[in-house]
Order: sequence, then structure tokens, then C-alpha cells
Amino acid sequence: MTSRVASCTCGQLQIHCPQEPTMVSLCHCLDCQRRTGSPFGIAAFFDAAATEIRGPSKTFKRDSDSGFPISFHFCGTCGSTVFWYPSRKPEAVAVAVGCFADPSFPAPTKSVYDKRRHGWVIVPG
Repeated sequence: MTSRVASCTCGQLQIHCPQEPTMVSLCHCLDCQRRTGSPFGIAAFFDAAATEIRGPSKTFKRDSDSGFPISFHFCGTCGSTVFWYPSRKPEAVAVAVGCFADPSFPAPTKSVYDKRRHGWVIVPG
């Protein structure tokens, strides 16, 4: 089992994940595109009770495309969104895969909101 740490750009907000993700998902919804400034977002889902958060965060809450609220936690200094709590999965915390800064991180196993996928984005699998 691998333990990983995800952090914001300035390092003040971290989440320690002492287990493998239960799922890694690639999301093409418009809100993830806006949140990341990229044509998609990639989230790794972990058991929230097993993770440890270090540092202060600010929160932004919004409804997802499916209507379930999501609470995003980001650094108040550098603005990086590091993790979020999806209300439709109350036992989980989602972590932005890019915040691990680990090119060997497991690849996504699921792709959602494909109808919003940019035509030039190639989804593996």
C-alpha cells in the first residue's frame, strides 16, 4: 500500500492519503473545466476517515451536474483546489490528482460527462 501527500502550490494545504484510491475518475463536466482551467478534471477518491488534512482551507460549495452538493477546499493563499467532499459519496474525499505531482499516479479507470469532452481529448481504454 502506498501513502501519498497532495498539496496546494504553496504547500500550506495538504491532505495525507495512507491508502490506494478506491477510484480515479476523469470528469469532462463544464464545472470541472472551469475549476481546473483544463478541458477536464481528474479526481482520486479515498476513504475520508483515513485521510489527514494539514493546513487551513477555504471552502466553496456548489451543486454538481447531478444535483448533489460538493464542498471544495482550496488554499486561501495560492488558490489551488486540493480536495472536495461529494455529498453523494459521504464516506469519500476526492483529491485533485495533479496536487500529488506524481507522474506515476494510477491512471483514471472511469470517464464521466463524456458528452462535454472536447473532441481532441483522447480517453484511454
